Amino acid sequence: MGVSRRSVIATSLVGAAAGALPLGSAGAGTAFAASPPGDVVGKVTVGYQGWFACIGDGAPINGWWHYSPNWSQSPAPGACSITCWPDMRDFTKGYRTNFANLGNGQPANLFSSYDQQTVDTHFRWMQQNGCDTAALQRFNPNGGEGATRDAMAQKVRQAAEAYGRKFYVMYDVTWWLNMQGEIKTDWTNKMSAHTASPAYARQNGKPVVCIWGFGFNDDGRPFAPAACLDVINWFKAQGCYVIGGVPTHWRLGTDDSRAGFIDVYHAFNMISPWMVGRISDNAGADWFYTNRVLPDLADLNARGIDYQPCVIPGDLAAGHRRHGELMWRQFYNHTRAGVQSVYISMFDEFNEGNQIAKTAESAAWQPTNSGMRALDEDGTPCSSDYYLRLTNDGGRMLKGQIALTEARFTVPFPTGPDQTPPTVPGNLRVTGTTDTTVALAWNASTDNVGVAGYRVSRLSGSTSTVIGTTTTLAFTVTGLTASTAYTFTVAAFDAAGNASGASNAVTATTAAAPDNTTNLAAGRPTSESSHTQVYGSANAVDGNTGTYWESANNVWPQWLQVDLGSAMTTRRIVLTLPPQSSWATRTQTLSVSGSTDGGTFTTIVPSAGYTFNPATGNTVTITFAAATARYVRLTFTANTGWPAGQCSEFRVYSG
Repeated sequence: MGVSRRSVIATSLVGAAAGALPLGSAGAGTAFAASPPGDVVGKVTVGYQGWFACIGDGAPINGWWHYSPNWSQSPAPGACSITCWPDMRDFTKGYRTNFANLGNGQPANLFSSYDQQTVDTHFRWMQQNGCDTAALQRFNPNGGEGATRDAMAQKVRQAAEAYGRKFYVMYDVTWWLNMQGEIKTDWTNKMSAHTASPAYARQNGKPVVCIWGFGFNDDGRPFAPAACLDVINWFKAQGCYVIGGVPTHWRLGTDDSRAGFIDVYHAFNMISPWMVGRISDNAGADWFYTNRVLPDLADLNARGIDYQPCVIPGDLAAGHRRHGELMWRQFYNHTRAGVQSVYISMFDEFNEGNQIAKTAESAAWQPTNSGMRALDEDGTPCSSDYYLRLTNDGGRMLKGQIALTEARFTVPFPTGPDQTPPTVPGNLRVTGTTDTTVALAWNASTDNVGVAGYRVSRLSGSTSTVIGTTTTLAFTVTGLTASTAYTFTVAAFDAAGNASGASNAVTATTAAAPDNTTNLAAGRPTSESSHTQVYGSANAVDGNTGTYWESANNVWPQWLQVDLGSAMTTRRIVLTLPPQSSWATRTQTLSVSGSTDGGTFTTIVPSAGYTFNPATGNTVTITFAAATARYVRLTFTANTGWPAGQCSEFRVYSG
């Protein structure tokens, strides 16, 4: 069973406001992130658990996962793991619990994260409410939860792609005592594959990974600094941008932080200190602004490290929310401090009552015998989506889209239903085709409140099928058949669900299927970072598996490059080593990059380990999304069989 963060972290509330910095006093101002805006810098990221399951939902875990202390039993009064009741109105499927009916007479059903519709609904809420990126929580995947967590990663990927959101893997090392080796294996064998998704978050061009839990002063994370540094540096060597979910008092090494971890913390590309359980009112938020946020930001700016402090809605079960006052105060404090990126703790954490996802707004929408607080618990009515809307407004203020505002202006209930649809998108056009894709673009729609996104549809006769959603003015349709004509339209929608009419229709014919048999690299010019003895780079394209390229020994990284003669579409690379059994099995760590001019290279395939086994021909095949390059380069950083990069044949194919 998963362990919640609160259950293994001693609460460290700062109740007194003594010493808090008065509003508008010295210290506030503009700060500058170490990195330019990307998928996490300058963005609102939400923590996404995705860890709720129900018996009968088809999940491998086959239980009331995180809903009940005993996963084999349906949640009931006195035997329930959530402290707040979700608003179920937007879900098409629910699972019956042993609670009494809701106050409005409806059955007490709960959602399953394993249903794709649930994840799609959550990501649609993110899209509608300014949540840019989701950090998918991943606890130790090597036990009974592993198969379900693997499936959830795919479901999150699908939803992020459909709703134009970004996502990344956030490893939580709580009670993962064999973490140091297993986290590397999990990334290499499973999670790194998701970086191929256009929805996978990247910062500074690198796939984002977060490691939550290093340095915490509790039994659940007993790791020594050296082990933590090893993991951070390993992920960096894989080409990743690494975020650290660290203790609140990380910089001082006190309270919830172990001493002696400052070098670990400073090794991260971004620091995200934990805040759940630390504040319960505005006075506490102001204390942390003065005594932690401002000096944390100064420390990190001086070192070129990005900063992503938490924003918490407050524990609803404990009465901390004050109809949004606590959450808004944090947005206000972070904005006046010059913070550019925030982490919302959390999106769907119904166990600890810190969720922003739609929640029962009154007794009418929760079981009559639940004993739980609804969003109107302090006497102020709030709509079920109030904390989503508050996140949207706070994010707009953080990004400078609205003025710094001390007073919360998000109304508890919308002033009235928006029934005005956006205008029809104009000038839908085809901007490119391949054998399996069609790229589309169009002109922006307008709306009386704001356009939330666009739906792209494919026409077949009189049937129109929605095939994707985006918040941008472009979309690439994938998975198509070669040499086939397709017709598309696009429509705009707003946050209230109003949709425009369809745009003009455009028809595009995909290109012919690529040549899967011609080796584009055969006999082409090569170059290299180095070679030893007679093992030059030309050996890798001579068609002879008995000859090979070998770099200088004991010096990393090393690279091997082929010039295809002109920019070509590539989708597959085949690498071999000499087939003789004397070449023992070895794993080489390498990445693939490409360039059209030989000067500027972009990553085609991130660094990963590839095993060459003579029993299977000492051959490795690397496939990837279509990439255009004249110069294709392999960059080697490790080899378990010899202290150098090695390759006997470097073959490149268009299909």
